Amino acid sequence: MEVKVGEGEKAYFAAGTRKIETESSVLISSSKYLNNASLRALIAQEMLRRNGPDLPNTAFIPDVVQILMGLEDYGRIMELFEIEKARLPKFREWCDNRHLSDFSKAEVSTSKPGTLGAALYHWMDTTGYELDLFYREIEVVNDLTFYLRQAALNHDIEHLVSGFGPNHGGELALVSANLHSRARYFHPELSAFFSRVQAYLKAKTLMKDALYYPEAFTLSLEAEFQGAIQGRNWKYPIMLADWRAMVDWQMADIRAEIGVTPVPPEDLWADTNRLVDEGHERFGQPFDGHENWYMEAAE
Repeated sequence: MEVKVGEGEKAYFAAGTRKIETESSVLISSSKYLNNASLRALIAQEMLRRNGPDLPNTAFIPDVVQILMGLEDYGRIMELFEIEKARLPKFREWCDNRHLSDFSKAEVSTSKPGTLGAALYHWMDTTGYELDLFYREIEVVNDLTFYLRQAALNHDIEHLVSGFGPNHGGELALVSANLHSRARYFHPELSAFFSRVQAYLKAKTLMKDALYYPEAFTLSLEAEFQGAIQGRNWKYPIMLADWRAMVDWQMADIRAEIGVTPVPPEDLWADTNRLVDEGHERFGQPFDGHENWYMEAAE
């Protein structure tokens, strides 16, 4: 069966198209992003490739981040920081304090049960991971460099506090929560800067799920929705939380302070990486029984 788009449809959707001539001998566009050959290639590959066992899904995130950051107008970004610091006391305080959440395992080893510190220790002890995995070489000398360092350190703490675990559903839910919260709080231009990389991660995830992993696509839409609900309830973007000041707080008190509600059930979507990871030993096995969350939602 051949599916063909007719000339009438093409004409309808292309209405208003203008042909623009150029003397350039290379591909050129009004978009600085499209003009970057390396970014074009990476975006095409990462949007369209499968999550094969030979290459982790996260493989080229640092490359894309590096290119996107290299295309920013930092003069304008710094101007927006100053504008928003004058308007938003919480943002100004966060920038001025510059409290990095670079906790070590030893630092939180004696934390009391139920606290953020205890959750951090348990996470580091059971996974073997550290918080400090990105932008390690950046020296904090101004508000922008503090944001870059702290944003990297925040990620796994945000998983713990939001309750959206580090799994296929939880990652997309956390991205969605952040996108909505920032858009409701910051100047649109600064919000878009803060969300640039996460918008890319969301786009490539949804595209690949829709192309190759239908169960994961259904999950992703649900996770995106649940994340948006929680994120729109946050009193301020979770990136502005001072984890240094809160490390000895009970997790329930932290969630009340930020407005983290509803808190998802523990281990929600815990086994969903196998929906998209073709190197997973259970990849391709359908969910059954209580795991049929997508069927329950339709009943």
